[in-house]
Amino acid sequence: MRVLRLATLLTLSTALPLMAQEVNIYSYRQPELIAPLTDAFTAETGIKVNVAYLEKGMVERLVAEGDRSPADLVLTVDIARLAEVVAAGVTQPVTSATLTGNVPAAYHDPEGHWWGLTTRARIVYASKDRVKDGDVTTYEDLADPKWKGRICTRPFTNAYNVGLTAAVLHHHGAEATKTWLEGVKANLAKKPEGNDRSQVKSIWAGECDISLGNTYYMAQMLKDPEQTAWADSVRIVFPTFADGGTHVNISGIAMTKAAPNKDAALKMMEFLTSPKAQAIYAEANAEYPIAPGSEPDPLVKGWGSFTADTVNLMDLAKLRPSALKLIEEVNFDG
Repeated sequence: MRVLRLATLLTLSTALPLMAQEVNIYSYRQPELIAPLTDAFTAETGIKVNVAYLEKGMVERLVAEGDRSPADLVLTVDIARLAEVVAAGVTQPVTSATLTGNVPAAYHDPEGHWWGLTTRARIVYASKDRVKDGDVTTYEDLADPKWKGRICTRPFTNAYNVGLTAAVLHHHGAEATKTWLEGVKANLAKKPEGNDRSQVKSIWAGECDISLGNTYYMAQMLKDPEQTAWADSVRIVFPTFADGGTHVNISGIAMTKAAPNKDAALKMMEFLTSPKAQAIYAEANAEYPIAPGSEPDPLVKGWGSFTADTVNLMDLAKLRPSALKLIEEVNFDG
């Protein structure tokens, strides 16, 4: 069901109000993750924030609204979605010394169309009982025959795994990436299915020994009494590329082309990238803040440190179609 939530629930056909000193946001993120940030911004600036929570159709909505769109900002997750709104021509470039100071170059569009807020790492969940420390060190290692029958994963056509494959493509080229995909597929314990958490459940059940997943799912599992045992059965391992760091993705924000409240929207972008807001956001969603000097939540920090890959995520976004084609060529999910 498509849901928009402002002060109350509204239908998709209802427009957001346009008033002075307000900011209107379209977001794919859950309300509980956004509310602490919008509340803090309003308390600090006096600017009211209206958030329309959508499950899908954001780009189509912005295109249909055109110059009449009431939305000032788009807040979403995954570089693929950020690249999608930019490609649709519904955003505008933003330049700001504050944004540049708060957001490392790898985590914003070189032309300023989107700016990162937090990162999540694509890591390995490894069985505490059946996988020794140091057994997994690189993404390339996942294709090693020593893992035959021991890997579980959600479908590789999922956005998270397409992103990882795009990173492999960036580091090693098409031929090596195809060979890597074939090697990982040969090591699967079962056909790809489910989500990242269900792979950890499979490790707990003894169906496989390692799986790919995003870091924040550990926090989600620990909060769910039915899934705590799954989380306790694994540890987080931060693989790297042989010639790089750990693959990450982001949550990010972009200013719409129509933005009726441009000045207030810029203030909010700058606030969201500040260390203060980063701390709020990182605690709410168990992700990694990116502003210099900011620290992750203690739970997240306890998982260990890692060095993120430095490739600009927009470069990876451009490789996603080629990555998906390779995934389909090897029939990874078949």
